[in-house]
Amino acid sequence: MEIRGKVAVITGAGSGIGRATSIRLANDGASILVADVDEKGGAETVKLIEKEGGRALFVRADVTLEADARNMIDTAVAKLGGLDILYNNAGIGTGIPGFPEASLPQWKRVIDIDLTAVIMGTWLAAPIMHKRGGGAIINTASMAGLYPHRQDPIYGAAKGGVVHFTYSCAPWAAEKKIRVNCVCPGIVDTPMVRRGLEAATKAGLKSWAPSKMLQAEDIADAVAYLVRDESLFGCAVEVRPTGRQIVDPRPSPGSKR
Repeated sequence: MEIRGKVAVITGAGSGIGRATSIRLANDGASILVADVDEKGGAETVKLIEKEGGRALFVRADVTLEADARNMIDTAVAKLGGLDILYNNAGIGTGIPGFPEASLPQWKRVIDIDLTAVIMGTWLAAPIMHKRGGGAIINTASMAGLYPHRQDPIYGAAKGGVVHFTYSCAPWAAEKKIRVNCVCPGIVDTPMVRRGLEAATKAGLKSWAPSKMLQAEDIADAVAYLVRDESLFGCAVEVRPTGRQIVDPRPSPGSKR
């Protein structure tokens, strides 16, 4: 898909991966609906885009609430002219204390934001994209969704759900002209990750930071790649400091590896 001239909705766009991807797609010519609960961060992302000559609009949205999610999508259509790209990026970790000491509301919110909101965003976007002639949906999963994640099993379960939800939407590429893929980063140097590391240190836990962390721009590059490459659908893309690797659960003639 050519990014220039398209409309993209990006959740969790007030900082980190969401902000970097918003700026990247805007620089590539897309109009961006910046969605986040962080109004200050979201407004700053819009300013950064506009400073570079891009077009962006902020909407405050709690992605776990249907009304907020609908408003986010409807605003993109009404004020930016449509919906071609949805990046379900908003996410959190369980935090301190971890599972199983964490309370039910604490770990349930991880599932609500990291998995249920991804499904809901996709559910709301699909009819609009189908009527428009197709689109691209990218979900932020994690390496924790592909491999065991002892530090945070709830986060791993949610991200594993995102990976398999993505895999299961593969038929949409033929049925609806909507390609659904997910990006699975290693540990990325973002404000959320830094806060998590600080909390773990204060709690006397061993640091889980690798010697080299990914940058948010690395993930933005991977998202742009997934938007552009029309041969990719129902796939996960691992992003490591050493590079990217496609994880395709349905090998078939002509599909990319």
